[in-house]
Amino acid sequence: METGSQENTRAAGGEPVWTGLPPGLLRMRRLLLVVWLGLLTLALGLLLGLLAGPAWAAFALLPLALMAWGWVLLGRNWRSWRYAERADDLLISRGVLWREETVVPYGRMQLVEVTSGPVERHFGLASVQLHTAAAATDATIPGLDPAEAERLRDRLTELGEARSAGL
Repeated sequence: METGSQENTRAAGGEPVWTGLPPGLLRMRRLLLVVWLGLLTLALGLLLGLLAGPAWAAFALLPLALMAWGWVLLGRNWRSWRYAERADDLLISRGVLWREETVVPYGRMQLVEVTSGPVERHFGLASVQLHTAAAATDATIPGLDPAEAERLRDRLTELGEARSAGL
């Protein structure tokens, strides 16, 4: 029989309950895409217009095509990220073309930290980074709400201490 917290992590068929990333991460990434490629378009248009003539300035529209393509790819990438808390481990799944699923056993976690750079803080986001003994299994969950990131950090730390004490 499972405890109350474990019941919440499983669907009816025994499958884990996946949690996607909040839309704030997608908004942040798309805004950065528009700002950087918009500036590149403007600078390239001015340089080509002044140095090569107005006809060549039309090539400055190429970054706009890249922006449209990036807009779609960012959405697909954002939808591919998800995580699930199970009884003995944390699952992190991501990837559009190449799916990658990371399984981090609670007993192997050495450090769980919440990070938030200046751009993430501006958008009200934080990332949870998990460190294990094997550097290859370190994992990150980006773009979480800070309260959710702290809750996840505290829960994973508690579960990690409980599992490592039992070894």
